Amino acid sequence: MNRHRHLIEQIRANGHYPTSQEAESVLAAVLSVLGGQLTGDERSALAAVLPECDRALFVSQIPMPEAVTGAGFVEVVARTLGTTHATARWDTSSVLAALADLAGDRLTDRVLAHLPSGYALLFGRADLAAAA
Repeated sequence: MNRHRHLIEQIRANGHYPTSQEAESVLAAVLSVLGGQLTGDERSALAAVLPECDRALFVSQIPMPEAVTGAGFVEVVARTLGTTHATARWDTSSVLAALADLAGDRLTDRVLAHLPSGYALLFGRADLAAAA
């Protein structure tokens, strides 16, 4: 199984999507929004671990001057997919948890450190900053 297909199947399992096409659509939406949020070394490092076709979508996005909070990210995904906030949160978490597995702990930690608050839970991590 190629890397892209493996990622799609992981997202499909995470999100309990009935079809691979639905998982692929959610992946494309989340990668598009994430591509506008990350800059610098973290953007390059995450791009390097993505399957080639997903990398192209991710890096084609122009980074925004300032990243939005995790809640804002979910709102942008909801608008992109034309869904509710609750559905977009599910979709976002399904994709970002799979990306965290793909990227590994070190890179995921770097990405989370680079993003504003509210992303840890979306990546399937405890939000330790909120507890501090």
